[in-house]
Amino acid sequence: MEAPKGFLATLWNFICFLPYFFGLLLLGTIKGIVFCPLICLIITIGNSSIILGLLPFHGYWTCYSIVRTKLLGPFLKLFICVFLPVVLILWVVVGIVGSSIGGVLYGFLSPIFATFDAVGKGKTNVFVHCLYDGTLSTISGSFTVVRDFYDVCFHSYVSLMEDLRQKGPPNGKYYEIRFLYLPPALIAAVLGFIVDFPVISLIALCKSPYMLFKGWRRLFHDLIGREGPFLETICVPFAGLAILLWPLATVGAVLGSMVSSIFLGAYAGVIVYQESSFWFGLCYIIASLSIYDEYSNDVLDMPEGSCFARPKYRQNLKEPISNAGSLSESDSLKPHPPARMDSLTNTRIDLKPLELLEGLFKECRRHGEKMVSERLITSKDIEEAKLTKGSRVIGIGLPAYCLLQTLLRSVNNNRSGILLSDNTEITATNRPKDTFFDWFLNPFLILKEQIKSENLSEEEEDYLGKLVLLCGDPERFKISKIGSPPESDRKRAELDAIARRLQGITKSVSRYPTFRRLFKNLVNILSEDLAKKSNGGTQPIRRSKSALAMIFSNKSFNRNTSNMSDQELQSTIARDIEIA
Repeated sequence: MEAPKGFLATLWNFICFLPYFFGLLLLGTIKGIVFCPLICLIITIGNSSIILGLLPFHGYWTCYSIVRTKLLGPFLKLFICVFLPVVLILWVVVGIVGSSIGGVLYGFLSPIFATFDAVGKGKTNVFVHCLYDGTLSTISGSFTVVRDFYDVCFHSYVSLMEDLRQKGPPNGKYYEIRFLYLPPALIAAVLGFIVDFPVISLIALCKSPYMLFKGWRRLFHDLIGREGPFLETICVPFAGLAILLWPLATVGAVLGSMVSSIFLGAYAGVIVYQESSFWFGLCYIIASLSIYDEYSNDVLDMPEGSCFARPKYRQNLKEPISNAGSLSESDSLKPHPPARMDSLTNTRIDLKPLELLEGLFKECRRHGEKMVSERLITSKDIEEAKLTKGSRVIGIGLPAYCLLQTLLRSVNNNRSGILLSDNTEITATNRPKDTFFDWFLNPFLILKEQIKSENLSEEEEDYLGKLVLLCGDPERFKISKIGSPPESDRKRAELDAIARRLQGITKSVSRYPTFRRLFKNLVNILSEDLAKKSNGGTQPIRRSKSALAMIFSNKSFNRNTSNMSDQELQSTIARDIEIA
């Protein structure tokens, strides 16, 4: 649907749309009020039960992991274990209160957005959809929230604790408490709070009218000219809702600035402790005001600079990481265009992290069925994947293998970005704005350039793929026909390093919500496929243990929750350059 041309036509179209907009808003609000108490009850009771039920396990396993890790010194371990009960109490309070607030927001807003979405393109019987959408789907979504919350509190937590136990001290020196610098660090943290909280709050309050009126001005300008969020007809209801709720967004920004000022100021204690200098802590307190002022000016498109001084608060400031060689000249790693570029000239891909995650598991299913037919994935792998300890081949190897195939596809097609299976290319310039993409895009782009610089042959690509899939298991290497490794020791070491990086990123992504749920569906599909190929199979796949049994099982304490996504990972990559 094209936007009407001419100011009068646009104004008349807007006036005619207002009754529909307020009608949908009223209907969505009524549904939100009706379902909000039920949704809040489900999420609050479900999440609170998980928090309280896992609390003894969290306390015991955290202490165990801290004691066993080689990353921390004895005094720091003692300090953490002594104050761990305080952290657990705060976790219970924050978790339950946060679940209640999240339940209220989800239960109220989800029906409203679903009601507006019901009038979108491709919907038949719009009236029924306006009444029905956002009812049962919101209830079902609340149970999904609770399930994902459990996966994070159990599986992701165990995976993090496992990494803590296995991680060695950097440079052979563990972290320890330096008691001499604790008092000045605490004093600097208190001074930072005393100074930063009122000053940053005052700055935020002074800039809030500018944010309010400039935001309204931009939204109304886009409304009249049908630009920005009003370019597509389906986006008009949400953009109209943004105009009405913009004052709340401004208030939220002010409150967020006030809360963040507490941590921003208290970070002065960290500076004192790290730099072993109380003077640097005082310098940071002043510099933090300038940092916030400059950041807020950039967000609000105000003149650059700050009226506050910005003294040096570190002995050796870390310079931005620069990539040498071919990496620095790669188009995919060039600086991003300005964030405020017009939406018509800066086209971004409309992709969500969840869509990429689902796409990854489709690739895992396709490659997994092939691996099952080639006997690279066995019934033992599937049985282990259903247990608490998990299967490294399916949990880590298969998603990492799918990611590798995407990187190889991008290299072989000489693309500057990440080329997905549907020929969608994600680069540093057209990537979606989701934070998930900011975290993971650059590491994968760098990894792609590293693979490109290796100039792998088909045999070496096949070797690298099997190396990633089997996670370097020597026994599986002997059984599986993966070809001979490269003759050069240096080439073999480089391929091993690439495989470890892919598996490490895969393990990080496996800790995100939703991944575990999709992974279980993948395991069930592979199990059914293996049974069909074996004509029903002679050995049925064992069912996994119950969650309660897994918690108190010895195997659960050694669990390896490393399941990841490829397409999500591939296209969603952007920040942790050191990870890659």
